[in-house]
Amino acid sequence: MDSNIFFSEFTLKHGAIPFNKISNADFEPAITEAINRHNAEINQIVNNPQQPTFENTIVALERSGAMLSRVLGVFFPFLSANSDDELLAISERLMPVLDSHSNEITLNEQLWQRIKCVDDRFDPSQHTTEDAMLLKRTKDAFVNSGASLSPDKKEQFKQLSNRLAQLQLKFERNTLKEMARHELWLTADDLQGLPETAVEAAAMDAKAKGREGEYLITLRAPSYLPFMKYAVRRDLREQLYMMYNTQCTGGEFSNMLIIQQIANTRLEIAKLLGYDCYADYHLKNMMAENKENVYDMFNRMHDAYLPALKAEMDELTRFARSREGDDFQLMPWDYSFYARMLKDEKFHFNDEQLRPYFELNNVIKGVFGLATKLYGITFVPNHEAPVFHPDMLVYDVLDDDKRFLGMLYTDFFPRDTKQSGAWMTDFRDQYVDNNGNDIRPLVSLTMNFTKPTDSKPSLLTLQEVRTFLHEFGHALHSLLSQCHYASLSGTSVERDFVEMPSQFNENYLFQAEFLNSFAKHYITHENIPESLLNQVIESSRFGVAYACFRQLGFGRIDMAWHTLKEPFSDDVLSFENMAMDSVRIFPPIDGCAMSPQFGHIFGGGYAAGYYGYKWAEMIEADAFRQFLQDGIFNPQTAQSLRDNILTKGGSEHPMTLYKRFRGSAPDIQALLIRDGIIPDGIIPAT
Repeated sequence: MDSNIFFSEFTLKHGAIPFNKISNADFEPAITEAINRHNAEINQIVNNPQQPTFENTIVALERSGAMLSRVLGVFFPFLSANSDDELLAISERLMPVLDSHSNEITLNEQLWQRIKCVDDRFDPSQHTTEDAMLLKRTKDAFVNSGASLSPDKKEQFKQLSNRLAQLQLKFERNTLKEMARHELWLTADDLQGLPETAVEAAAMDAKAKGREGEYLITLRAPSYLPFMKYAVRRDLREQLYMMYNTQCTGGEFSNMLIIQQIANTRLEIAKLLGYDCYADYHLKNMMAENKENVYDMFNRMHDAYLPALKAEMDELTRFARSREGDDFQLMPWDYSFYARMLKDEKFHFNDEQLRPYFELNNVIKGVFGLATKLYGITFVPNHEAPVFHPDMLVYDVLDDDKRFLGMLYTDFFPRDTKQSGAWMTDFRDQYVDNNGNDIRPLVSLTMNFTKPTDSKPSLLTLQEVRTFLHEFGHALHSLLSQCHYASLSGTSVERDFVEMPSQFNENYLFQAEFLNSFAKHYITHENIPESLLNQVIESSRFGVAYACFRQLGFGRIDMAWHTLKEPFSDDVLSFENMAMDSVRIFPPIDGCAMSPQFGHIFGGGYAAGYYGYKWAEMIEADAFRQFLQDGIFNPQTAQSLRDNILTKGGSEHPMTLYKRFRGSAPDIQALLIRDGIIPDGIIPAT
């Protein structure tokens, strides 16, 4: 215990994580002790002889488990970004224990009776709006976790919850292992069409495996995406596509049975709580409120974008046939390749032309500079804070008055121990402690960007810059938080609102003033030529209907699994194909499936919630329209966004916050205008 860093508060400046003193072996004993301490704190609340009050019950519960939060704040990010077989084995032992501990709290009858007592006596006039939200969230969490069930059904809920936690862990383990095992080994002749950066990266990945002189293509985004966009060899594109889209559909790391078990377990939980399906259970407290509203959004977007999709695909098919012959059948492994060629021809540039202007260090300055220009905050490199991998960079974040706002940890490059994709998380949430001290957040940004090669620094694609802006929007949501309670701060908002700040940030990618602030050639230091910049901006609507239908497809898969009213035992591939039928772009490919690798819904927290990306896109497009009217860097509008949304976390209902910023509810019209689906009558501010 004396050597385990988790047994006491971290003592580094600003509470920075002492990663250099943490080993895998620390987690299990620390979590065991943290659970014991948390149980003791819960017992104190339950056995308090005084009348239950908001302070001695709701706030006391909110403040409990500080050590457990400290440990898990490191453990889960490690599991996603720095995992190995030892840590995976530890997680498999701990997840049932953690789930059981959570259930012991939410199914504690005495604690539940105290919460109900507080709720019955609560006088909103004597409390803040945030107090009222904390009480509501606490009560809802207990109800959704079975607190109002009979004793026998509570026991059933515990078993189902424990089963679900273990299944999700197995799903995530399989996806990590499966992606790591897929490798496409090639010779120089196989790489025709690939840009120099992709060839160098493939050579470097092969060299790292001890096979110098060969070339390695993997399923990680910086390797997979350039190959699908540029490789002339159609047979190899098809081979790689099949590798990617058949992940976890069979073999040692199959998730086919696991996803059925996850869906059925969620259905059992929902029915146990009195709902017909899991979506009804999950959506009750979301902005969308119910599945009917979700499907209504899907249908409106389908109808609005369908003519544009037909026009896009007809144009792309004609383009491909003009090169391959009239009998050429466009397939999904062809889309990126021919779309890239068509885009190049229409707008006279390609992503590789832009890479030299998106050197990672310059992009960091640009993305951080956006926050400086909008909100006045600055980022100061912190070379003293420990990190858990050499790739990580740390920054102290300061407000315009030099007040400390938090720490930002960045981790940009792929590795075998890291999950694919990009995400933001907190090592520590923002909150105000019992002594009135504003405890600032420790925020992490994790990416899988193009790595430097022996001859070039990290040069990003336009899409990677977009991803950076997106995740940075999440980070700002945490860094600017000014809430009283950790469970309501930062990104602790409804799932279908959490993507609003992140997707809002993406709007700046196609604004000349923003791009000119940082996009400079890494050798000549010149800005993107004006003619090229104009083409980049003009191209922003290229493929918007395809992108919309692709997201609608993912959303419909998610909703199909979670609107099941009877246990599933049918064929996964047929079920998925049926779910996507109305938004299908290409014919189904035998053996391919999204569900077995769909981490957002089967491993993460987006079950019956993936629609939230499109829902939030509708909201952020409406928000950015205000900036277009006022000026994209208008300080008053930016301050209003900060004060009314970014600082508030989940302290109020998101629609209340949004109306306070915008003056009205969001409308889909702004999104349709931005994507060119309907004409724009706005006169932008100059």
